[in-house]
Amino acid sequence: MNRYHPLLVTLHWLVAIMILISLVVGGPMLADIKNSDPQKISVLTGHMIWGMCIGGLMLARLAIRVFTRKPPNADAGHSTLDFGARVTHAALYLLVFAMVASGLGIAFSADIIAVAFGGSDAPLPASFNDISARTAHGIIATLILLLVALHVLGWAYHQFVRKDRLISRMWFGRKAG
Repeated sequence: MNRYHPLLVTLHWLVAIMILISLVVGGPMLADIKNSDPQKISVLTGHMIWGMCIGGLMLARLAIRVFTRKPPNADAGHSTLDFGARVTHAALYLLVFAMVASGLGIAFSADIIAVAFGGSDAPLPASFNDISARTAHGIIATLILLLVALHVLGWAYHQFVRKDRLISRMWFGRKAG
């Protein structure tokens, strides 16, 4: 077997795109809207729904990864790089789940759920900066971006240095072997 299950491939690319969009919307776009702006709650609600969808898709992805056959671990030609790849992949899963958890922490701490989904007329807090889950959310976002960059560098190493076409394992095609 030299390819991942097609459903796992689909979820990999879907979640990757969703995470990048969420980081762009959740970071600069949400930060630019004042909490007193009525539009903020709409964007925040969309961001929360999007984040929960990412969390659900990641749970599905993890289950599919555990319960389907997969190709052997890639060989980068050096044990340290192989170990780093395993740690990076595990950390990406962990950090995405931590991101969802910290987002929920913000939502519960600031009672955003009642405002976004419960019809409450309560205003958003003047700032989310005093909520510890918000600090964690920002740190986790940065760590996810760094790990995504490492992931892309790993792909580039395999594609252009090792020339082993590793990306084909996480793409659609006929299963061989």
